[in-house]
Amino acid sequence: MDIESAREYCLAKKGTTECLPFDDTSLVIKVMDKMFALIDLEDANKIFMKCDPEYAIELREQYAAIEGAYHFNKKHWNQIFFNRDVDDRLIKKLIDHSYDLVIKKFTRKLRAEYDALP
Repeated sequence: MDIESAREYCLAKKGTTECLPFDDTSLVIKVMDKMFALIDLEDANKIFMKCDPEYAIELREQYAAIEGAYHFNKKHWNQIFFNRDVDDRLIKKLIDHSYDLVIKKFTRKLRAEYDALP
C-alpha cells in the first residue's frame, strides 16, 4: 500500500475529513472531528493509527513494520511503515480498527449526528 491508497481508503469511510493542523506534512484524517489516522507526507512511507493497547503490543512483536508511534502516546498509537512486512489487507484492517475505536468513544450526541449521516 502507498500513502494515496491509504488516504483514499480512510476518506471513503463515513463522516471522514482531512486537514493539516500541525504542519504541511502531517495529514490528519478525522471522523466527526476526532483523529483516527495521520499520514506522514514528508517521508511518504508510514501511517499512524489508534490501536487497542494489548493488540498494539501483539502487532509490534509480530511485524517489523509496526512500532510505537513517534510523538504519540505509544500505548494507544502505532506507526505502520508501508514498505515493510505488512500487507495491504492488514493495513486496511488496522485503519478499520482505529476508526472503530474512535467511534466507540463518541458521546451520545456525536453518535446521533454520526448515525444521521448518509
